[in-house]
Amino acid sequence: MNNKQKHIVDRMNELGALGKPFSFIIDFDFEKPLIFEDDSTKLLWKTPQDCNFISINNHPESISWEVSPVSFAQYQQVFSQVQQHIKNGDTYLLNLTQPSRIKTNLNPETIFHRSSAPYKIWLKDRFICFSPEIFVRINDGIISSHPMKGTIDANLENAEQLLLSDKKEIAEHSTIVDLIRNDLSMVASDVRVDRFMYIDRIKTNQGDLLQMSSQISGTLPENYPQNIGSIINCMLPAGSICGAPKPKTVEIIRNTEGYQRGYYTGIFGIFDGRNLDSCVLIRYLEEKDGQLIFKSGGGITFLSDCRSEYNELIQKVYVPIT
Repeated sequence: MNNKQKHIVDRMNELGALGKPFSFIIDFDFEKPLIFEDDSTKLLWKTPQDCNFISINNHPESISWEVSPVSFAQYQQVFSQVQQHIKNGDTYLLNLTQPSRIKTNLNPETIFHRSSAPYKIWLKDRFICFSPEIFVRINDGIISSHPMKGTIDANLENAEQLLLSDKKEIAEHSTIVDLIRNDLSMVASDVRVDRFMYIDRIKTNQGDLLQMSSQISGTLPENYPQNIGSIINCMLPAGSICGAPKPKTVEIIRNTEGYQRGYYTGIFGIFDGRNLDSCVLIRYLEEKDGQLIFKSGGGITFLSDCRSEYNELIQKVYVPIT
């Protein structure tokens, strides 16, 4: 644990013991974590239950949205490296991501306010995230996680049945559910799968998607608020956006992807003094050097087809505006 990581975890534990609310953002590598003990105009957020801003009606009549992903040849190169690691037995599921450049007539403020998502985060001058994926929730001592793995175009005929019967997607999803069960078992007792492979529909400017999730939960010790930072730290990075086995897979990701994820695939959360809600920072648009960069990806297994995975990476480059 580096010094900054230890400082943030200790401070979260202190605030939890005091019953003081705070919000936080932790990047994928846990190198630039942020904690907000007072409401900040730099960080606007919305969860399914609450938000800290008043929405602005700033809607252009039409949307232009031009995506420039990495080339298929570039993607194929890193995909092949991952497949070699899978053949070597180093990993059996790895979430491979890449950046895409975006040109649009929407500014970051408009994208944030106009988007519709369970979780919305805008760290001004840094990134916008409109995440559909819960990381963990804690309600009166019950901790639950909702990993999201499995995506399909909702407009395909029998799309839901196709997703639920896809061998590659089922194997990938089952692996992550097992990984999250193990993660929760490190901090909670009586860990169980409450719902397995349920489907959510997500509306986007590029057409609707179906996403597959599961819900796993457990019971925390009575003194969990004073260990809230340690509990979160123990489960990072989120299993759904790295893979399994986690430590080796994270090492391969850092050596293979060829770019910095930064806050993408990290987490955002709010703590109200006793309960916590958090999301995985996916569906993520970064402001960098006057450009907009969308980061996206998907899980790779030995069953993966390179062209299909490349198409899924592009399919996930959207804003949830209809």
